[in-house]
Amino acid sequence: MTGQVTAPFDGRRTPVERLTVLYDAQCSLCVHVRHWLMKQRQLVPLDLVPAASAEARRRFPGLDHAGTLSEITVIGDRGQIYRGTSAWIVCLWALAGHRPKAHWLATPAGRPFARASVLAAAKYRSATAAPCGPEDGACRIPAPGPDIGG
Repeated sequence: MTGQVTAPFDGRRTPVERLTVLYDAQCSLCVHVRHWLMKQRQLVPLDLVPAASAEARRRFPGLDHAGTLSEITVIGDRGQIYRGTSAWIVCLWALAGHRPKAHWLATPAGRPFARASVLAAAKYRSATAAPCGPEDGACRIPAPGPDIGG
């Protein structure tokens, strides 16, 4: 990622001016990251919307909303869709204090580190998920112990 993040749109490249981050509101790690993102100075405004919520379905009617609960999804204001590792990198790119790191994470040398972070988060979510039963409606993840970030 050099310069502005762009994605093909109608055969031309379009700059991202606003991003919507869909996060799992039932996941304590996801909620923690949401709060962390909101505290950061944003170069590109981030709208944080619970995945598969009525608001997410209203904004993005054609999106696979079930998939957004299992994998971080970020949507650009021109229809760009980022998932998994790319979504995490674009979130960092939107932040004043993390843009240089995002540029590095997008390189062939840095991408494995970004991927490892996303996989570690997925493993944490899986390990801390409460068992799901038919009466639960959705799985709940218990709140983590001490604060795990900055």
